[in-house]
Amino acid sequence: MESISVTQLKQKLAQGESITIVDVRTLPEFHSERPAIRDLKNHPLDRIEQLEHPEDEPLYVICQSGNRSSQACQKLLRQGFTRLVNVEGGLLAWKKAGLPTEKTSGTFPIMRQVQIAAGSLVLLGTLGSLYIHPAWIWLAVFVGAGLTFAGLSGFCGMAILLGKMPWNRSMQKQPEAAS
Repeated sequence: MESISVTQLKQKLAQGESITIVDVRTLPEFHSERPAIRDLKNHPLDRIEQLEHPEDEPLYVICQSGNRSSQACQKLLRQGFTRLVNVEGGLLAWKKAGLPTEKTSGTFPIMRQVQIAAGSLVLLGTLGSLYIHPAWIWLAVFVGAGLTFAGLSGFCGMAILLGKMPWNRSMQKQPEAAS
């Protein structure tokens, strides 16, 4: 597996190279904001094994920070893909380099939705344990454990669940971005 910086990737695109790039973030994250790259495809990490792409052709993989794209490359390597390129730093590095992005969603970004939901559940569990029954504290403990796991693994079950909500699924067609 190779790695490439976002500026090197942008140079290749500017030179007109035909590159297949897959964004492995969730659909709501993808629609919330993404690099302005023509023909950028979304294929979330949790379904990366279903990707249809010739195993011997180059495939560039990007995500939010480089963590999920690296995980996706590892999974694809185990499937027999041989020409994988991980885009270092993902969307965060893309934005830090001052490269253009696109946004299409009118909803909050998925991670902001996770923060709202998690904060509300922790507050509910804490207040419930104070005023209703002490067992309500387990709600706060469960959410805290889930957030800790998400931080350590890069896998956030709450983000996946929220991504399946109707307000996040209304964006079915992926827009075409300019390079």
